[in-house]
Amino acid sequence: MKLLIVRTVLIYLCVLFAMRLMGKRQLGELQPEELVSTILISNLASISIESEDVPITASLIPLFLIAAMELFGSILSFHSQKFSNLMAGRPKAVIQDGIIDQEALRTLRLTVADLMEALRGKDIFDPRLVSYAVIETNGSLSVARKPDQDTPTLADLKVEAKQANATVPFVLDGQILEENLRWCGKDRAWLERTAAANTLLPEEILLLVGNDTEDYFLLKKESRHHSGSQAG
Repeated sequence: MKLLIVRTVLIYLCVLFAMRLMGKRQLGELQPEELVSTILISNLASISIESEDVPITASLIPLFLIAAMELFGSILSFHSQKFSNLMAGRPKAVIQDGIIDQEALRTLRLTVADLMEALRGKDIFDPRLVSYAVIETNGSLSVARKPDQDTPTLADLKVEAKQANATVPFVLDGQILEENLRWCGKDRAWLERTAAANTLLPEEILLLVGNDTEDYFLLKKESRHHSGSQAG
C-alpha cells in the first residue's frame, strides 16, 4: 500500500510538471497534437500507478519524452507556418454573408445540425444574421455578426461612459484579497469600515465584490438558522 501511495504521488507530481511545461493552452481547448499528448500521458501515468511490477521509470521516461516532443513541436509551429498547418490544420470559413458553405461543411465532416448547435452556443439562431463564421483549428466556432445585428456599444449610442475598473472580488469566504483592493484604490481600512457598516467582521463575509467606485455587493456567511445579504 505504501508503495502504491508513493508511486501515485510521484506520478501525479511528474504529470503536473509535464503539463505545466507544455503551457497553459494544454488546459483549454486542445489542438490535435495536444490532445494526443494528453491522452498518452494519462495512459502512461495510469499504467505506472496500477502495475507495481512495472518500473516507474518505464512511465517517467516516455512521459517526459512526450512532453519534450510537444514542446519542440510548439516551437517549430511558432517558427514555421507550414509545419503549424500540417500539425493543426487551418481555420475554415463555414458562413459568409449569411450563406452557409456546404462544401466547407462536407470537408470538415460537419453536419448542419452541428453548425446550428454551435451557433446557438453563440446566441445566434438564424445563420442570416452572421457576417462571417469560421471553424478554428481547435474545433471551436468564431462568429462575427452582421453590422446591423451586432450589439451596440455606448460609443455607438453617443453615450458618455464613466471610467471604472471591472468589478472584482474583495473578500471570498472570509479571505481578504489584498491585491484586488489595491487595484481598485482601496485598502483594509475601507474594507473594515464597509464590514462595520453592515455590522459584520471581515471574516463573517462570504462574498464582497466591487470596483473603484463606492458601489459594492456584500453577502454574509449563512449561519445554521438564518442568512442575509446586503448591497451598498
